Amino acid sequence: MITPELLARINELARKKRTVGLSEEELAEQKKLYAVYLAAIRGQVTNLLESIEFVDEEAKHS
Repeated sequence: MITPELLARINELARKKRTVGLSEEELAEQKKLYAVYLAAIRGQVTNLLESIEFVDEEAKHS
């Protein structure tokens, strides 16, 4: 699940990476957080796609 805390930490690490760099532990944490974030996004997209119902207009009139 994407929480405000997760996003805040991801953004904090991204800013630090651009400015002073990250330690090995922080790089590992960043990688883990990105994986959690991407898994949540993929789950949301999958749920959205599964909820789509296709309607065949021609079949309605037959």
